[in-house]
Amino acid sequence: MLKVIFYIKADKAKPNGEIPIYAKISFQGKETTMSTGKSIAEERWSSTNKLRNFLKLEKEKIIKQALDQFQLKVEKKFNELEKANSEVSLATLKEEINGKRSANNKGVTILSVMEKHNKFFKKKVDGGERSSASLQKYERAKELLYNFLKKHYALEDILTTEIDSRFVYKLEDFLKYESNFKGKIGIKNNSIVKYMKMYKTANNYAIRIGLIEKCPFKVYDGKIKITEGVFLSQHELNTIEEKHFSTIRLEKVKDLFLFSCYTGYAPIDASNLTANNLITDSAGNLWLKTNRTKTAIRANVPVLPAVLKIINKYKNQQIGLIPKMSNQKMNAYLKEIADLCEIEKHLTWYVARHTFATTVTLGNGVRLENVSAMMGHTNIKQTQHYAKVLDINIMEDMAKLKSKYS
Repeated sequence: MLKVIFYIKADKAKPNGEIPIYAKISFQGKETTMSTGKSIAEERWSSTNKLRNFLKLEKEKIIKQALDQFQLKVEKKFNELEKANSEVSLATLKEEINGKRSANNKGVTILSVMEKHNKFFKKKVDGGERSSASLQKYERAKELLYNFLKKHYALEDILTTEIDSRFVYKLEDFLKYESNFKGKIGIKNNSIVKYMKMYKTANNYAIRIGLIEKCPFKVYDGKIKITEGVFLSQHELNTIEEKHFSTIRLEKVKDLFLFSCYTGYAPIDASNLTANNLITDSAGNLWLKTNRTKTAIRANVPVLPAVLKIINKYKNQQIGLIPKMSNQKMNAYLKEIADLCEIEKHLTWYVARHTFATTVTLGNGVRLENVSAMMGHTNIKQTQHYAKVLDINIMEDMAKLKSKYS
C-alpha cells in the first residue's frame, strides 16, 4: 500500500527561520523523499500537530491545502502507472511527479496492453471460465505483434497513441505474407481476422480499466470468410457407427467421435464432462449440462440413445464420462477410421461438431435457435451458416410446395 508522510527537515532551515516540508513516499518496503515546495516555522509545525489540528492562520490553511493536493497528485499518478505496469518503481513515480520523464517514456505501449490483458485472461483460465488454448492464442498474438515491430519498425514496443490505420493494415500484410510459425509462412484470412479481433479485445479491456482512451485497432474492418464446414451425411455417420474395429484404440476413438457427433461438444468440453454434468429433469429426461470453456456460455444437450450407450460403455473406467485423448492423436486416428470406412472427407473432432449441427439436428427439423443454444453459440449468426448446406431440407420444403401446385 502506498503511504505519504509529511515531515520537516531541520537541517535545511531558511534564513527566515522556516523549515522546508518534505514528503516521504513508501511502497512495498521501499521509500523515496520529495520536497513539497512549502515551508513552515518549526514551532507552528509542532503546535498544530503537523497541521492536523484546527488551523486559525490563513497561511497555514493554504499550506495544508497544498499538502493535501500534493498527496492527491502522488496517489493519482501512482494509480496511472500501476494500470500501465503492474510493477511500479518509486523512481519512475518521482520522475513523473517532477515532470522529468522523457516524452518517449510517457504513455502506454501496445505490448504492455497485451500483457495486462493476458494476465487478466489467465485469471479467467485459472478460474475455469476460459480455456488455456484461448490464452495460448492471445500469447501468440502478442508474439506476432512483437515480431512485426522488430522487423518493420526496429522497435521492441510502441505507444498506442502512435498506432494509426497505416500501422494496422501494414500489420495485416505482415500476418498474411511474412509471419513465420513452425516453418509455415503466412496466415490465412480467417485467422488474421481473429488475431485482429484479439488486439481489439485487449485494447477495449485497457479502455475499461482506464489505461487508454481509444482503441487503435478500431479502424480494422476485415471479415471472416464463411466456408462450408465439413460434416458427415447420415449414411457416412451410420457407416462409422456400424463399423467394428479390431483394435481397442480405434474403437475408443470411434466412440469419442460419435459422442461429439450426437452432442455437439467441442473436444475440451467433452473431455471435461463428469457424472455431475449428467442431470435428470422433473420429467425424467436425461441431459448433459455444462458451460462451454471457450465462451463460458451454457450448452445443455438432451442425451440421445447413442450418447447414453457410450457413457454406459465407459462408466467407472475414468474420472470423466468418457476417456480423454489429445486432439493431435484423435485427428491422426480419425484418418485411419476414414480410410477403413472408405470416407474421403478429412475427419477431425470439429467435423463431429459440424455433423451435430447439420445432419443430426437441423437435418431432422430441430429449430435453429435450439441448435444454437445446444452448441453454446453466443449469437444465432454463428449457427446460421450450418443451415444453408442441407439439400434434404430444401427438397422437403419444395415437396410441400409441389403438392400445392399439383
